[in-house]
Amino acid sequence: MATKIRLQRHGAKKRPFYQVVIADERSRRDGRFIENVGYYDPTKNPEVVKLDIEKVNSWLGKGAQPTDTVSQILKKYGANN
Repeated sequence: MATKIRLQRHGAKKRPFYQVVIADERSRRDGRFIENVGYYDPTKNPEVVKLDIEKVNSWLGKGAQPTDTVSQILKKYGANN
């Protein structure tokens, strides 16, 4: 099973709020996930990010691939990817 670290969209129309989740790459964007490792709120100024870096690094070590957007967030907030 190939896993991805991706954003799962929540929130109202034009007010996005994202959870950073580990999911099977075949599942839908807002569908089933394996584990929740944090959240990202781009609507705040400055943007709010809370990640469990230990869990993220553990999943990266197991071979999970971050999406492009998550990869940028991880670089900015200190995960080893």
